[in-house]
Parts: sequence; C-alpha cells; structure tokens
Amino acid sequence: MPMDGGAGNMSRVTRTRERRASSSKDRRMQDRPARMTILLRRQRRLLRPLGWGVLGISAVVGIGMLLHIAAPQPNINGNGASATLASLRKMLGDHTAALGMRIQDIVIEGRSNTPEPLLNAALGVRKGDPLLGFSVAEARQRIETLSWVENASVERRLPGTIVVKLTERRPFAIWQNQGKFVLIDRDGQVVADQDVATFRTLPLVVGAGAPAAATTLLDALKTEPEVKAHVIAAVRVNERRWNLRLQNGTDVLLPEDHPLEAIRRLAALQKEHELLDRPLQSVDLRLPDRMVLRPRSEAITEKPAIRTVRRQT
Repeated sequence: MPMDGGAGNMSRVTRTRERRASSSKDRRMQDRPARMTILLRRQRRLLRPLGWGVLGISAVVGIGMLLHIAAPQPNINGNGASATLASLRKMLGDHTAALGMRIQDIVIEGRSNTPEPLLNAALGVRKGDPLLGFSVAEARQRIETLSWVENASVERRLPGTIVVKLTERRPFAIWQNQGKFVLIDRDGQVVADQDVATFRTLPLVVGAGAPAAATTLLDALKTEPEVKAHVIAAVRVNERRWNLRLQNGTDVLLPEDHPLEAIRRLAALQKEHELLDRPLQSVDLRLPDRMVLRPRSEAITEKPAIRTVRRQT
C-alpha cells in the first residue's frame, strides 16, 4: 500500500501530461517549415518564370543552329525545299526578334576597295533586322560574287552582332583591251573597271589573252629592273607572244618560246651598249641566235633599213 496517500498516482499523471504536451510541441515544431526552407521556396517561385524564358531562348537558338548546319547550298533555280527553309528561317527570325534578338551592330573587317553600297546590298541585312532571320551561308556567297572579293566569311555573334570578314583581291596590272581599261589580279581575274586611274602606277598589259599570261612576264621584268624601267606596256600578239613598248617608242619583239631568256639578253645589251636608249623602231629577239635592229627614220621608206646582229657564242 502506498504510503503517500495517493500522491504517487498524482505524480504519474502529471508526468504523463508533461510528456504529451512535449510530444505535441515537437510535432508542431516539425510541421513548421524552417526559415531556410521558406527562403528557398520563395526563390524557386521567383526563378521559375526566368527559367522558362531562358529555356525558350535556348530552344530558339538551338533551332537556329540546326537551320544553319542543315541548310543546303542555295539553288539559283529555287525549289520547294529551299522555299520551306526560307519560310522556317523567317518564322524563326520573327519569333526571336520578339524576344529582342535583333541585329544591333554590323562589323566589316578587311574592306579597302570593295564599294560599301555593293557590300551592304550583298549582305542583305541591316541594323534592326532579326538576327536569325537570314542565312549566313547565302550572304557569304552573295558577297563572294563581288569582283573585289576573293573570299569572305559571315558570322553571327550573340547577342546582336554580325561580323563580315573580307579578303580582297590585290590589283596586279591594268589590262587594256578594245579601248577599255580594267584592273586584274595575279590570276588574271578582272577586279574592277571603275577608278582605274587610281592605280595608274601598275604595269599595263594590252590585248586579248594578256591577263592569263601577264604574271609570268611581269615577274620576269622585276628580276631585270634596268629593262623594266624602260617598259611602259606589254602587248600580247595573237595570244602567243609579247612585244614590249618602251618609253622612247621602241618595240621589243620577244619570242614565243623562252621569252625570259630574251629579257635577260636584253638586260645584258642594255648594260653593255645602252641599247634601250637608242632611237630604234624595233628590236627583234624572236630568233635565238641573232638580233634584228630596225632604226627609226624620219622619212618612211618603202623598205626600211634593217641591221642584223648575230649573237656571239
């Protein structure tokens, strides 16, 4: 029998109530979210719209890359596939432009002589146009049709820049044919027919077929500066050989075969005898073992005097 007169039972009841109260408080604490949890939940709610926006932009950029990679070479006759691709490209450009992806700047590198209006027309876009609304491959091909352009590249750089890099053809000579003057490069390609006078210090080649054969002759003349200094033009004859027109009006007739050797002979004669400074009508080097000099006479005779000088061996 308990000696406390019921106090023991009261103590047990009190402890039981305390345990229940503590357990209930613990459950309430467990149910209440921590401050860090609340903060993270708020951040997730704030970031959710931004995340969808980033995903949307990434998606359209990815589509743009696929269009660029899968784009076929342009077909000048046009076909259904190219028309569909152009339609998709326009749709992509319009949607991305609504997101702010427009051309903000166009950077041109390497342009010296290419006319800017022609270049802009070939590029086909301008500031404010959709960044993804055109084909960089087609733009590059249009630019490379310009006579001054040897090769080109067109790049898109996010968020809104177009970069055009040019390698221009270098004028090598002036070609006169049928009364017209144009610039040509080392490959004989016509570079321009405008503002030719700006490059008047370039060598002059004349006649049909001159551009294709000019590089070999002009390079040979560079190795013999005493001859080159007297030459004002190189005339292509029957698309087979060259005549050199000198400053004093003399014509030097070079052979069809081995013209470089004839130029070396001419240089030696100039050093020894100042041949190119003499008042001659022509110097004929077409025969390998002799040179024919035709003097310039004030009165034109029916048969002008001809002096033959055999080559000494």
